[in-house]
Amino acid sequence: MKALAERLAACPCLLVIAGFALLVAGGAAAADIELPGVSITTQAASGEAEEVTTAVKILLGLTVISLAPAFLIAVTSFTRIVIVLAMLRHALGMQDTPPGTVIVTLALFLTLFTMMPVLQQINDSAYQPYVAGKIGTQQAFERGMAPLRDFMIRQTREQDLGLMLEVSNSPKPETVEQIGSLQLIPAFMLSELKAALQIGFVVFLPFLLVDLVVSSVLMSMGMFMVPPVMISLPLKVLMFVLIDGWNLVVRSLIGSFH
Repeated sequence: MKALAERLAACPCLLVIAGFALLVAGGAAAADIELPGVSITTQAASGEAEEVTTAVKILLGLTVISLAPAFLIAVTSFTRIVIVLAMLRHALGMQDTPPGTVIVTLALFLTLFTMMPVLQQINDSAYQPYVAGKIGTQQAFERGMAPLRDFMIRQTREQDLGLMLEVSNSPKPETVEQIGSLQLIPAFMLSELKAALQIGFVVFLPFLLVDLVVSSVLMSMGMFMVPPVMISLPLKVLMFVLIDGWNLVVRSLIGSFH
């Protein structure tokens, strides 16, 4: 559990890296807190300095907690996974089964499995050296963002990135390092939405075929008063269970990120 907590703490953003580290770090008589574009230096008596650093720790901790869902959606594989799982539920024809909480929880764990190599790199190269005092906040932020940017760049389509550069009136980058995060993150999200819809379309096809067959059979038998969904729903559920559908969907989702 301790190792898992450390990996989850290594969230790819400055506030998570700096905030969590400040929460676990001890107070000092004179504390220097350096963030990109912000420098806070406290020079006071021992008691007053400790109160200031504690307040900053609490503020950064609350900020991390409030912004964590946005970071999760914007820079991880969560968006693609949760959309595909939601489309699968609609393809089965069951609007409330599995419940939304089950879908989101499963998506969170699949996101953790998918992002584990990236989180491990962030933990080893940025978080642990920062907690040990070997590197500063700015360097920890740069090291922590590097694996995350590599992941997003691999999953981002060139067309989506070009669109973000065009609408933001940004010059065309010559190297990958010159791509700004302000353009990379929305481009990554657009690519994730397209990939999720493509996978969802493939998931829909076999269930659509079952609906068409059932409707054709009922019409040929003259059973116009029987809703096709009453017959097709149990058949779709049975087919999904027999082919071990959850295994296939999860394997395909995780494999789509490699």
